[in-house]
Amino acid sequence: MGGIFSLLGLDDGDRSYINVVGMDRVFDAATEYLTMADAEANAVYSALVSGTTEDSAERYKLPGGGRMQESGQFAANAATRPSGGWDVGYPLKQFEEPVAENDVEVAYMTIADVNLALESIRIRNINQMRYQIMNALYRNTSLTWQDKFNPRAPSITIKPLANGDSDLYPPVIGAEAEATETHYIVAGYTAINDSNNPLVTGRNHLEHHTGTPTGFGNTVAFVNSAQAGQVADLSDFDEVTDIMKRAGANRDEVTGVLPQVPGRIIGRSDGVWISEWNWTPANYVKLVDLDSPAPLKMRVDQSGTGLTRGLHLVAETGKHPLMARHWRNRYGFGVGNRVNGVIIQLKASGNYDIPSAWA
Repeated sequence: MGGIFSLLGLDDGDRSYINVVGMDRVFDAATEYLTMADAEANAVYSALVSGTTEDSAERYKLPGGGRMQESGQFAANAATRPSGGWDVGYPLKQFEEPVAENDVEVAYMTIADVNLALESIRIRNINQMRYQIMNALYRNTSLTWQDKFNPRAPSITIKPLANGDSDLYPPVIGAEAEATETHYIVAGYTAINDSNNPLVTGRNHLEHHTGTPTGFGNTVAFVNSAQAGQVADLSDFDEVTDIMKRAGANRDEVTGVLPQVPGRIIGRSDGVWISEWNWTPANYVKLVDLDSPAPLKMRVDQSGTGLTRGLHLVAETGKHPLMARHWRNRYGFGVGNRVNGVIIQLKASGNYDIPSAWA
């Protein structure tokens, strides 16, 4: 059983009409189903989204650099305070899916019809959420968001990952001073091999900030299937064992708990998990440290407004799911942790290009 069938205690092949089951029951099941579906989508993307915020803008803080002052014999040292951080902003958008049915269509509507409609809305919601996430990550330019809900400061700057602008980040390992960073990188080559390995490049950029743990850490690289074969040919690549097979002798095996990330973990190489995820554009490699706060935050409505969060039904009359005025979801994604994410474009030369699918 799937969709709202299981919530209603019905079999998938049940042809019951809505009026027989009861509009109230169907409404409640539809609401519960879409709530669960929304929570599932958020869990899948937790590797990229650190959580929700009600703030339109904030100061994202990390420790600064410098050395402790050496005391003089008589003079007091100057007072200091933590200074690391940068300003970030988060948009808040509204997405709606109108549904309109007449009374005759509704009278002949079965639970299967309702389930199909809900599945369509769920898929469109996931597709929109994915687009917003990927646009926020792959866009290497800042944009200005006019926030009508923040009249004191309506113009908000939505920033990407570190892109060489004036923001200063905590000192990298081997340095003491805060400095700018660029995490959108043109590889200088078009194919992945042992000599041209973006996994090492991206991992090093992240470990500059997160540390270099013995035995490596919990970094994941997302690749398209177009690059998965090239990654699998790296001399250090160890594949994840097929759960339907028993590993033979004389081979390395991946150990430990596999991370829960979008895509399918196919192996590990050079201290990096490899996730084959075809929503990653071909010729791009995206790396994230799973043990650090994820790069994005999801802005939601302030709790004091009483607005329902997540994908939900905005009813027009009665309690019939498909008599609703709109299905609605309100949220927005912006980068908070600008140093937890590296995107490498496999390109011989030139400037970084925003992938057309996520522009």
